[in-house]
Amino acid sequence: MFKKILITNRGEIAIRVMRACKELGIQTVAVYSDADKNSQHTQLADEAIHIGAPAAKNSYLNADVVIQAALASQADAIHPGYGFLSENASFALAVASANLTFIGPSADSIRAMGDKAESKIAMKRAGVPTVPGAEGLESESDFKKAAKEIGYPVLVKAAAGGGGKGMRVVNQADELHEAIESARREALNAFGDDRLLVEKYIPNAHHIEFQVFGDQHGHIVHLFERECSTQRRYQKIIEETPSPLLTPELRAKMGEAAVNAARAVNYYNAGTVEFIFDPALSSFFFLEMNTRLQVEHPVTELTTGLDLVQWQIRVAAGERFPYSQEQLTQRGHAIECRVYAEDPANGFLPSTGKLLQYIESRGPGIRVDSGFRADDEVTHFYDPLLAKLIAFGESRETAIQKMQSALRDFVVHGVTTNIDFLQDVLAHPDFSAGEVSTKWVESQPRWSQPNPSFESLIAASLADQAIVNRQSSIENRKSEIVNEPDPYSPWKNPNGFRN
Repeated sequence: MFKKILITNRGEIAIRVMRACKELGIQTVAVYSDADKNSQHTQLADEAIHIGAPAAKNSYLNADVVIQAALASQADAIHPGYGFLSENASFALAVASANLTFIGPSADSIRAMGDKAESKIAMKRAGVPTVPGAEGLESESDFKKAAKEIGYPVLVKAAAGGGGKGMRVVNQADELHEAIESARREALNAFGDDRLLVEKYIPNAHHIEFQVFGDQHGHIVHLFERECSTQRRYQKIIEETPSPLLTPELRAKMGEAAVNAARAVNYYNAGTVEFIFDPALSSFFFLEMNTRLQVEHPVTELTTGLDLVQWQIRVAAGERFPYSQEQLTQRGHAIECRVYAEDPANGFLPSTGKLLQYIESRGPGIRVDSGFRADDEVTHFYDPLLAKLIAFGESRETAIQKMQSALRDFVVHGVTTNIDFLQDVLAHPDFSAGEVSTKWVESQPRWSQPNPSFESLIAASLADQAIVNRQSSIENRKSEIVNEPDPYSPWKNPNGFRN
């Protein structure tokens, strides 16, 4: 087993990995930028190493500096968390070249699944259902021909990326030119690669993903699904397991497809195979594979009883994953809400500022994964995720009720948050019925204004008190004037005299 692990990430995921390491008796090394000098993850680690300026490209994305920090601290391994360098095949190779262990899949697996066009071809070979589409297109006439054969609406998307970047929905032929041009620009800027593919767009799709897990001895299983359809701008906001849509037969079929997808690229460690599900046809299609731990992994942990981060570390150290597919079961229902510093009433734009008050929810069946405390600063340099709030219950209804209660108890002042928005979604009949598609959030009327900030509450309170004080002063003055015995008193002069 490893003696020391460097975590090349920040915030809640860095703290999550540290907790797993502590339980395994492993020392931890944190890295931090100038913006994170006083962050919680730097103080919870056994060691903390400064790696650069606030911008991610100058710190958390600087592979050379991260590896130098690991060597300087005499770490045995590097855990990438998620985001930043976690799905970077070149980084995984560089870690191995430095005689360090990369806690994740092989560079070959990362590369195979990182290219959306190539991964789709590999999935077709493995017999995994894929969305009808075309890869390897170059000219605009190629795109027009492919789109006509597939049938509108179609989705133009970046071949080398994900997360909604370089993606455009095209409803008719005359929109195709602009979609290709804008998607190319965005893909080149985000991934340094402007290759695109086109595939059938499924308007009312659900996003269902399967957690897969494998060891380095060829054993691979799935740890059931997560429903991730509540999204804004292709980014997930609420995740739950089990999915309210899947029958046991469909779950088994999708789980088998997920395992086949992972096996096709010789996958080991934690990964997620994502599917688009069409409820009208009860059909599913491979979307992509995330070759890392997912933000929403806690809901899987709560319903399976497995610590995924600990097993990531154990598998990276060469241990066998001891459970067969038949031995793995789920119990109860878990929901995760991502609490963001953002304004749903203003297009979900990020909100920055100092956390004047920050009180996390507590209680039976409630888990909070966070990297923030009161007085911390939310900056524009990183993702505005404040915390992951997770609720577990014996049924979906119980889990929803616990989550609603936990959201009411979660207090954040100083920045605008999406807490009220999350409450609105959970209370909506469509969510209760499990009918929220990936486009549902955008299809709703403008979301309501959030609760006023802490500063505005103080200002309003002071203004209100000032009005009360002034009214009281006026009444007292009137009383004094009426009772003033001196007929020549300046207080009785109405000409505006002031002392």
